[in-house]
Amino acid sequence: MVLRSRAKKMLLVLVLAALAWSGVSPAGPRLSEPGRYEGYSEPAYQGMVTRSVYVPMRDGVRLALDYSLPRGLPAAGKIPALLLQTRYWRARAIKAMNDETDDRYFTSYGYAVVRVDVRGTGASFGTWPYPWSADEVKDGAEIVDWIVSQPWSNGRVGTYGTSYVGATAEFLLTNQHPAVKAAVIRYSLIDSYADIAFPGGIYHDWFMDAWNRTDQALDADDTGALLQMMGALSFHLKGVPGVKPVGKGLKPKKDLKAALAAHRQNGDVYQASQTIEFRDDYSEQFGARIEEISPYFHARAIEASGAAVYSYTGWFDGSYTAPSVYRYLNLSNRRKLIIGPWPHGGRENISPWRDSAKNSFDHNAELLRFFDYHLKDIQNGVMDEPPVWYYTMGEEKWKSAPAWPPASTPAAYYLGEGFSLVRAASGASGGHDRYHVDYAAGTGNASRHNSLLNLEQAPIGYPDRALADKKLLVFQSAPLDADLEVTGHPVVRLYVSSTADDGQFFVYLEDVGPDGTVSYITEGLLRAACRKLSDDKPLYQTPPGVPWHTFDRADAGPLVPGEVALITFGLQPTSVLFRKGHSIRVAIAGADKDHYALPPGPEPEITVYRGAQYPSAIELPVVTRPGND
Repeated sequence: MVLRSRAKKMLLVLVLAALAWSGVSPAGPRLSEPGRYEGYSEPAYQGMVTRSVYVPMRDGVRLALDYSLPRGLPAAGKIPALLLQTRYWRARAIKAMNDETDDRYFTSYGYAVVRVDVRGTGASFGTWPYPWSADEVKDGAEIVDWIVSQPWSNGRVGTYGTSYVGATAEFLLTNQHPAVKAAVIRYSLIDSYADIAFPGGIYHDWFMDAWNRTDQALDADDTGALLQMMGALSFHLKGVPGVKPVGKGLKPKKDLKAALAAHRQNGDVYQASQTIEFRDDYSEQFGARIEEISPYFHARAIEASGAAVYSYTGWFDGSYTAPSVYRYLNLSNRRKLIIGPWPHGGRENISPWRDSAKNSFDHNAELLRFFDYHLKDIQNGVMDEPPVWYYTMGEEKWKSAPAWPPASTPAAYYLGEGFSLVRAASGASGGHDRYHVDYAAGTGNASRHNSLLNLEQAPIGYPDRALADKKLLVFQSAPLDADLEVTGHPVVRLYVSSTADDGQFFVYLEDVGPDGTVSYITEGLLRAACRKLSDDKPLYQTPPGVPWHTFDRADAGPLVPGEVALITFGLQPTSVLFRKGHSIRVAIAGADKDHYALPPGPEPEITVYRGAQYPSAIELPVVTRPGND
C-alpha cells in the first residue's frame, strides 16, 4: 500500500509538471477575486537550486546574475523565467540574511527566477550615473537574450518588481524584446519629477537624501552603514560581508573588489536633484531632462512591446498611487489594475478601520495567476474578470470595475463660515480665514512617505490626527445623515492670498468619528509657483476633472502679496466609506517638515477665501450606493 501511495504521488507530480510545461489546463474559465486564488497551477517542485554567473554586456561590462531553478527539473524541462533587475543587491553574502520566500514560491510552480545587479551596483561592474540610464535599460534586453539561450528556457520571460525594481521592469519593455510577455509593475512611478523628486513641485528632501545615502552604502558594500541606518547598531561596524560575490574562492573576491572600485564613480542623486527645480530643467549629471528617465516619456515604446501589464499599488503608496492609475490609463496593452489598503510594498493593511494590520492578501498568488496565464497559457480566467480591482476602506471590501475611475458623481463641499464644510454653494457665506503657517507641522515618521524607504521595517500607519490638526487650518462637515462612498480622485480648489511670493499647500482629507477620532484618508500638495493650469494636452492622460500642471519653468509665476490666486490640484486617489454619523474634514497646511524642504524665509500668513465670489471647496467623487439613489 505504501509503495502504491508513493507511486500515485510521483505520478501526480509528473502530471502536474507536464501541465506546467505544456500549459494544458481543464476546460472552462474560472474567475477569482483578490485574496482568493482559483487558478489551475499547483506546486510541482520542492526546493530550488541557485547558481551565480557573470554575463558580459555589449561593451564588456559584466553583470552579476543569480538564477534559481526548481530542484528536480528534468534535463529536458522547459520553463519560463521571471526577471528582477535591482540596484539593491540581488543577494547577500550571508545566505541566512536572504529572504528566499518569493523565489522558492515561484520555482515550486515551475518558474526560473533570475535576479540581476544592474550595472554599477551590487557585484556588477560598470558605473551607475543615475537611475535607469540608457545603458542600464539596454542591458535588460541582453539579459533576456541570455535567459532564452539557456537549455531550461521555454523562450518566455515575465518581469516584475517593486519601486525602483518595478521601474526597471517597465523600462525593460521599451526594448520590445519578443520573449518578454508580461510585466507586473508594483508600487512604482511613471514620472520621476512629480511622483518622487518633486511631488506637486515641492522638493522631497527627506527621501532624496535618505535614498542617496542608502544607495551609496550599498554601492560601497558598506554593511556597517546600512546596519546603522536600520537602527541595528549605534556605531559603524566594519568588515561585515555584504553583497554576494559571483562564485566562491579568491577570484570572486578579487572580482567583487574590482567591481566596487568602479562604483566609486557612481552618481550622487541627491546632489544632482538639488540642481533641478522645474520639470524641464536640464541636469548636467543626467545629461538629460528628468522626464527622459520617466517611464511616461517612453510610453509608446512600452505599448509597442505588446507585453501585458499589471499595475499594482496601495492607497498609501507614497505619491505612487496616482501614477499607478495613470499607467493603467495610458497603455492600450492587455492590462490590469489593483489598489489595496497598503502602503509602499504592501506588507501591511493600514486601513483606519482594519481588524488587523497583518496583511492577509496573497500577493504571490496574484502574480502567479497573471504569469500562469501569459507565460504558460493556463486559462485561469485572470483576464476574463474585470480589469480593475480596488479596496473600499471603512467598508473593508474588495470591489471590481470595468474601468478607472468607477462611475461617480462629483459632490462639492465648500469651505464655510465657522470652519465648516457645507454642501451647497449658496449656503457658503462669503468671508475669509487667516492662517499663520506653522513650519513645525508634519505627518510624522510612519506615514505613506516613510513606507518608501523603511529600512527599520517600522509599522506604517497614521495615529489619531486630532493633535496634528491643531497646527493646521481645519474645516469640517456636520455629521453625515447617511453613508457616503468616495472612490476616485478628490480635487481641491482654494482661493488664497499670502504675505509671501511663493508657498506650499498641503491638503489632507480625513474622517472624524462620533468619538472625535480623526482618521487620515489621503492628501495632495502643490507649490504655489506651479499653480498655472495648462491648456496644452497633458504629457499623460489623467482622469477627467483632475487639474494638470506642467511644472515647467516658463509656466512658473510668483504670488503677488495681497492678490487672490487659485490653487487647485488633485489629491491621491482613494476609496473610502464615510459612515453615517461621521464627519468629513479638510485640513490645510503650509509645510510638512518631516518630508519636504521648507520654503525659504519666515513663516507666511495665508488667507483662504470662501463664498460665491471665491468658492473654495473640495470636490469628492461620490459613488451611488444601493438604497441611496
